[in-house]
Amino acid sequence: MTFPLVQLGNSDLHVTPICLGTMTFGEQVNETDAHAILECSLARGVNFIDTAEMYSVPPKAETYGHTETIIGNWFAKNPAARQKLVVATKVAGPSRGMPWVRENQGLSVQDIIASCEGSLRRLQTDVIDLYQIHWPERHVPAFGAVYYDPQKENSKTSIHAQLEALAQLVKAGKVRHIGLSNETPYGVHEFVRLAEQHGLPCVATVQNPYCLINRSYENGLDETCHRLNVSLLAYSPLGFGLLTGKYDDSGLLGDHAPQDGRMTKYETMRKQRWGRSESLAAARRYNTLAREHGMTPTQMALAFCYTKWQVTSTIIGVTSLAQLDADLDAWGTTLSPEVLKAIDAIRWDMRDLAQ
Repeated sequence: MTFPLVQLGNSDLHVTPICLGTMTFGEQVNETDAHAILECSLARGVNFIDTAEMYSVPPKAETYGHTETIIGNWFAKNPAARQKLVVATKVAGPSRGMPWVRENQGLSVQDIIASCEGSLRRLQTDVIDLYQIHWPERHVPAFGAVYYDPQKENSKTSIHAQLEALAQLVKAGKVRHIGLSNETPYGVHEFVRLAEQHGLPCVATVQNPYCLINRSYENGLDETCHRLNVSLLAYSPLGFGLLTGKYDDSGLLGDHAPQDGRMTKYETMRKQRWGRSESLAAARRYNTLAREHGMTPTQMALAFCYTKWQVTSTIIGVTSLAQLDADLDAWGTTLSPEVLKAIDAIRWDMRDLAQ
């Protein structure tokens, strides 16, 4: 299979429209299986992988940095592979109950530089192609929160200072391009404005959730990114597995629930936006629609992301070679005007329940 290459923002990075997400490596996926997935993904033509310093997920002290380490070990065994791949990773934002990431509560200039150095060591590489801020340093409604509350503002490092730290890393040749994640229209616009004003690196990407049960990106951020030429990297296109249909009959818990599914396996996952009963109810409606039109739920959910103009690259997360093949094989699936109309009708009725 040959995928077209797409440009990330105004950068010189050209990637496949499918990106291999790796947050399960080191938790649900052991190192041997992770290396097999990396090898198969590359062999099938995917040239883009995404990770983060805080992975594996669910995050805990004993697995902090494990995913990057697993990838770095694979690069050490396969040095030619590194040259074929665009590698993206992330610096964690202020601590969200994860004191093992860093001792202080903010995200200082020193934190950004130190985290980058750590990622370079674990990845066993000289340069990170795309270095992203995992979540904003300032207070924003993210990860299931909906409302902005100025009373919770506690920013200690300005966006300008964050950009200057990232510029140091670019100038030193340790980072090629920069990106954001879990951002808002204000945040993306301010990063771009300040970069242009002060001659600092411009963000190429924003990595935000985008799937059938969370299209909140379309509530203003899509226009911002389109006008500023910031590319969307869509994460959770299958809604943590809800849009595969595997929980439709069993629910998230019980004897018949898929015991290897992250929503069944981890209570911390069920407490997130994807674990809401309303999210599963919405997913069931989309999954039924897929089956009615001769598709698997996975095919329709991924085709939705693969074909939307808003999405530059879709980040798929897998725990097996079979899942990888299914996700890649969904490329080329088209959605008829009738199906797209029905999808929009469900969204109008259910809204973004996993926002």
